[in-house]
Amino acid sequence: MTRATVVRAVLAVAVLLVSVYISLTMSPRLGLDLQGGTRIVLQARDTATVEADRETTDRTLEVLRQRIDSLGVSEPTLTRSGEDRIIVELPDVQDPRQAAEVIGRTAQLTFHAVEGPAAEEAGEKPPGSDPTADPSPTADPGSTTDPDGLTLSDEQGRALALGPARLSGAGVEDATAGFDAQGGAGWSVSLEFRKDAGQDWKRLTGEAACHPAGDDRRRVAIVLDEKVISSPQVDPSVGCKVGLPSGATQITGSFSADEARDLALLIKGGALPVPVEIVEQRTVGPTLGAAAIDASARAALIGAAATALFITIVYRLFGALAAVALGAYGVISYAALVALGVTLTLPGLAGFVLAIGMAVDANVLVFERAREECAERPKRTLRSALTTGFTKAWSAVADSNATTLIAAGLLFFLGSGPVKGFGVTLAIGVIASMFSALVIARALTEIAASTRFVSDYRNVNGIGRPGAVRTWLVRKDPQLFRKPVRWLVVSVALVAVAVAGIVVRGVDLGVEFTGGRLVEYSTSRPVDVETARDTLAAAGFGDAEVTTAGDGDLSVRTGKLDNDGEHALRTALAEEGGETTKVRDELIGPSLGDELRRNALIALGVAVAVQLAYLAVRFRWTFAVASIGGMVHDVILVVGAFAWLGRPVDGIFLAALLTVIGYSVNDSVVVFDRVRELWGANRRTPLDTIARRAVLQTVPRTVNTGMGALFILAALAVLGGDSLADFALALLIGIIVGTWSSVFTAVPGAILLERNAKTPPPTPGKRKGKSSSGGRQAASRRDPLDNGARV
Repeated sequence: MTRATVVRAVLAVAVLLVSVYISLTMSPRLGLDLQGGTRIVLQARDTATVEADRETTDRTLEVLRQRIDSLGVSEPTLTRSGEDRIIVELPDVQDPRQAAEVIGRTAQLTFHAVEGPAAEEAGEKPPGSDPTADPSPTADPGSTTDPDGLTLSDEQGRALALGPARLSGAGVEDATAGFDAQGGAGWSVSLEFRKDAGQDWKRLTGEAACHPAGDDRRRVAIVLDEKVISSPQVDPSVGCKVGLPSGATQITGSFSADEARDLALLIKGGALPVPVEIVEQRTVGPTLGAAAIDASARAALIGAAATALFITIVYRLFGALAAVALGAYGVISYAALVALGVTLTLPGLAGFVLAIGMAVDANVLVFERAREECAERPKRTLRSALTTGFTKAWSAVADSNATTLIAAGLLFFLGSGPVKGFGVTLAIGVIASMFSALVIARALTEIAASTRFVSDYRNVNGIGRPGAVRTWLVRKDPQLFRKPVRWLVVSVALVAVAVAGIVVRGVDLGVEFTGGRLVEYSTSRPVDVETARDTLAAAGFGDAEVTTAGDGDLSVRTGKLDNDGEHALRTALAEEGGETTKVRDELIGPSLGDELRRNALIALGVAVAVQLAYLAVRFRWTFAVASIGGMVHDVILVVGAFAWLGRPVDGIFLAALLTVIGYSVNDSVVVFDRVRELWGANRRTPLDTIARRAVLQTVPRTVNTGMGALFILAALAVLGGDSLADFALALLIGIIVGTWSSVFTAVPGAILLERNAKTPPPTPGKRKGKSSSGGRQAASRRDPLDNGARV
């Protein structure tokens, strides 16, 4: 056993021990779509005097935090997103009507002197006005009577002329709701002013006390968001110019207990520096999240077991060791998610499960390379062939994982909401899979290869003999690319079918991209779609689209619908279905829908550009363009398949599509890496012959890694329920067409492009981006078991 093997083994054990400790002592942080609750996205809006920038949004966030803390919500989360958005997460809140109302109120509280009845009210004149003057035309409530005053209706609906604001809610130190049982005044709100504001209040009430009892001018108007909530008369016992002390102020009115408490909360929390608008609201019931976790866990176990069994059958002992490393990967990636405090969302959970299937990719690349070395030099030791396999597979492993990391980065930076979680878990999964393959699996296989039994009995180790697929292909030696145009014709025909689906059937954009509201309900009594549709139409929701969802649930999609409207809709369904429970609720404002749709297109465009730039640096431009052509081919086919199937295209579909982009380029990278290697060693051989050899040599890797991902995705599609079925379906289609395009679209495209290119074949032993000195260093490195002697 070499020193390097010992170092890898010690490092693997240390990382595994730490990962197990973290997994047993720390709990994952679940997103609202898994634990249940409400997520609200607020958009700060500019006013005539205040701009909704980063500073004012931060101040608005702190005011909202005080309001939400007073609501008693357990562990709420408020964060600023960008310059002018605030994300509010309220765990366990299933009916967000009260929270949304309290959060969204601007709460601009002001106190005004009442100058008398509005001049336009029924021809009445304010005291002191000319009785012979013509009455003024009726003005709308809320219109200003002068630059500093307002005309507003009081509690009884009478229009009052108000003077300028004398003090604001910022001067209120405390506000409490109380019930006056003895006086019969009902619920009221008591105010405690700050020192300077208390003096202003005293002067305001002292001036009002100078008017006779019953005169409107003896009243003080308390205005919240340009609505008079109370306009009490100053008590007759208060003398002129004396006024009320700060602690003796009460706001009275026909308040219910909840209204009084909410008013006290708004006043105490303070006014929002800028108004906010709800642009997105999502509510998930606790049962949906629990079911998703259970389904994902079962899919992960079944898919991982199937993947482990498959690679064990194909690669025997070394496959079984890779399966052990796969289990270690699961522990390490889970511990990394927990230790980093990553919020695990539903798409993120799917990404974690998917990465298990993709984690065997590096092992397969290494084992296939080692098989080639054993086939070319049967007399070399198993340990030497394995070491060479790791060395030669490194370039393909690095490039393929880099393209997946690019896709994960795009998901994180360009995605929204839970989709970001998918990008994080996918990136962590890629890094953890690299560690499990290049450190854990390598240490295990090197230790096994050092034993006499494994080295002597090559049918046991799994890499001493070429695989059945490779043997069959070498014997048949199909002339795949003698006429590359025919493969491109097939690809063009498939694209035409997909485009026809998009044009004829149309793309069913989800509510996330169109705006509107999508609510899923569970009823205690079965309700068919037609009955539900008729019931909602009779209740005034004629534009509601009703479909089935899950096990007998109903999905209702409407245009603009506020929380009160949703409550009325649920009440209408309850008449037919009995007890009606909201399982899932998504509300997207029209402006946010337009933005998300635009960002989705930008994300796809950036993905193409970034992958093209990376491939152009790492490979010849012809290979890069051909790979991108295959990737675009895959994207169109996946979208077209969803159009023909009538499946929704939403944010989770976008996450799947960006993952397909990474997977497609990943497959193309492996093929072109082999083309580059073979062409550099045989510069005079025609490219179509080189490409044929490269494809035949890499087909086992493509098939074996694809099978690992397919096992996981099939389990997700069957067991994941509606929440993950479309995600798994998009990836299943993407992996199948991506495997096809990497061989029969990208390679023929590169052959045709090279016929018109003037770039010479690659130099032997050199790769783009590496210096010649690096090539000499690589050539000078020997196998650890090679003493340098030659005969």
